[in-house]
Amino acid sequence: MSSIDVPLKKNGFGQTSRRDAWWQQPLAVALGLGAFIVYSTWAAFQGDHYRFGPYLSPFYSPEIFGSSEAWFGPKPAWWPTWVPFTAALLILWAPGGFRFTCYYYRGAYYKAFWADPPACAVGEPRKSYCGEQAFPLIFQNIHRYFLYLALAFIVLLAHDVYLATQFSDGFGIGVGTLVLLTNTCLLGSYTLGCHSLRHLVGGRIDEVSKSPLRKKMYDGSSCLNQRHMRFAWLSLFSVGFSDLYVRMCSMGIWHDWRIL
Repeated sequence: MSSIDVPLKKNGFGQTSRRDAWWQQPLAVALGLGAFIVYSTWAAFQGDHYRFGPYLSPFYSPEIFGSSEAWFGPKPAWWPTWVPFTAALLILWAPGGFRFTCYYYRGAYYKAFWADPPACAVGEPRKSYCGEQAFPLIFQNIHRYFLYLALAFIVLLAHDVYLATQFSDGFGIGVGTLVLLTNTCLLGSYTLGCHSLRHLVGGRIDEVSKSPLRKKMYDGSSCLNQRHMRFAWLSLFSVGFSDLYVRMCSMGIWHDWRIL
């Protein structure tokens, strides 16, 4: 049988035989993730305007220390003066670690920021690849442990939605309530569709169909997993917008409309 060699890529960084605009997707990912990283870092260090009425920004939830409404009250006296303090910095490492080690996000920012590779059949800036079995990428394997923390955060954010209905004059629903509710639903869909969760509920058995409860959980997680990339981006936008909404209302720039 006759055969021919078809080159998949040329040598050298960015060189390729592809004629499509392959650079658009990694560029969009770099801009999107870059914008979120800049805004979330700025918002985390602000330490102010993260509460408005019954609303609490998800960047600061749960508020362990910070305001008089925090779990353990204001900033503790033992906190070192040379260490920056905001309520967000105490908790953002957990959801941030879950998202940073996410299987989807790994592939996205490897291409966008490290060009590893920038796209399929496109030349890379390095000659070798050691995978995730060597330092520092081996730490990506802790994703499954961040999953447990992420599940707890969904419960906490759901409780924040309930608190967002408790206004000073009683039960009510404002635009902020719906913003926080939407954010919790999107974050829940992203978390429950996690690859690690699918393995947790449906793995380690030969026939998952023999366990009806686990089969339903596995099917539900698989359904969400099919749209994992979509929920990853929608939840990224929603958590940032939720903080922005609470912040703008607290600063008096936006007005929160009461629906009920």
